[in-house]
Amino acid sequence: MTLIFSYFRTRHMALLPPLFLAVFALVFLLYGLPLYAVGYACALCLPVYLAALAVSFARFCRRHRTLTTLLACADLCAGNLPEPRGIIEADYQALLRELTRLHESLLGQTQARYDERIAYYTLWAHQIKTPIAALRLQLAGQDTREARASLCELMRIEQYVEMALCYLRLDSDGTDYVFSRVELEPMVRACARRFAPQFIARRLRLELVPMEGAAALTDEKWLAFVVDQLLMNAVKYTPAGGVIRVSASEGPVLCIEDTGIGIAAEDLPRIFERGFTGHNGRQDKRASGIGLYLCRRICDNLGHTLRCESEVGRGTRFFIGLEKREVLAE
Repeated sequence: MTLIFSYFRTRHMALLPPLFLAVFALVFLLYGLPLYAVGYACALCLPVYLAALAVSFARFCRRHRTLTTLLACADLCAGNLPEPRGIIEADYQALLRELTRLHESLLGQTQARYDERIAYYTLWAHQIKTPIAALRLQLAGQDTREARASLCELMRIEQYVEMALCYLRLDSDGTDYVFSRVELEPMVRACARRFAPQFIARRLRLELVPMEGAAALTDEKWLAFVVDQLLMNAVKYTPAGGVIRVSASEGPVLCIEDTGIGIAAEDLPRIFERGFTGHNGRQDKRASGIGLYLCRRICDNLGHTLRCESEVGRGTRFFIGLEKREVLAE
């Protein structure tokens, strides 16, 4: 019925013949003329009118199906539009083709600028790793408080460089996901080892609960990035003498918890939004609001889940659900 109403809303001329017959009948009635003459003319014209109406409605339905199919098609093209009926429809189609051409041109320019930006920052990241490695070598032989503090800051710089690269590559077509069976305990230990200087400098205790047999189908490099970000946040917001604990449960579900300052209840629903820093970030003055956003995006791309529980003054727990989920593969 909706299609019929739409047809008559766009085809007002189809309602004119019945209106004309009604006018004729009214005139005949007012002049006292026999109405059977109008009825006879109506009987003669009605089959022709209904046939023309049926043909017009069938064309309308066919064009509607064609346009609906084009709209649902992934490779929508203005060149596949049905033949125009009249000069106005031809003008609309010409306008649509011109807009499509302009859109494709702008899209190509935007993609070219995006690729250029990706190439530049990728080169920048690789170039900046050279002086970072040189500084790390210079500090490696020094066992002083200043050297250890410099190593901690150097690791933070490396983390920020990796965050920048990850942020740029997330939306690219060539994200290099390689799925395999990953043992969780060796991967977590490798991540924790990178933070050893910061654990020592801040006098934090790390508890790694044995994860014998715990494994997941995932990309080890990208999952390690998520674990690094969560450990970095735990170190950042846990005061001296606190505890950071990493464990795994059935699912498997990887849990990273700390005894830090916690997250305010009103901030919890938004911590995975891009650029959201919350109460803790505003006090820290250096938070970017990107780390947890990247973690959520990466987990979504890997087919994992990420959720958080926290209580102010008691600590925070992040749960990475590594259960099998369907992911889109290239």
